[in-house]
Amino acid sequence: MKQERLSWDEYYMRITHMVAERSTCLRRKVGAIAVKDKRILATGYNGSPAGLRHCLETGCIREQMNIPSGQRHELCRGLHAEQNIIIQAAVHGIIISGATIYCTTQPCLICTKMLINCQVQNIFFAQGYPDELARDMLEEAGVNFRCLPYEPK
Repeated sequence: MKQERLSWDEYYMRITHMVAERSTCLRRKVGAIAVKDKRILATGYNGSPAGLRHCLETGCIREQMNIPSGQRHELCRGLHAEQNIIIQAAVHGIIISGATIYCTTQPCLICTKMLINCQVQNIFFAQGYPDELARDMLEEAGVNFRCLPYEPK
């Protein structure tokens, strides 16, 4: 019996979901990876800055303040997975220009603007996010983006 080989997109999306398991967010576990020339350049998940207490320990400020998803991103202890990719790449001197970003969730507007300025070529995500301005800006910037639904096996 011949076994099917994973496509590159499936391979990277599975890894992205594994990265999300490191998340310390109480609301949503998000993972992301940057890939170029079939090499993983950086990974990121949502959580508090290195060395600081996580929401698992302190509780969720956003929950305590009843802030809906997609609003008031500044009122959160955590960084987004895409922000952590950019930071990790910068700290380690890795250029992500021209990379493909795989995310468990479509990037928010703030992360979208950052990724556009990093000159990424593609953004693939497993789950949509209700942010039409982010989608409009990706189209305007010429960044290829699309949903790659993910079903754990």
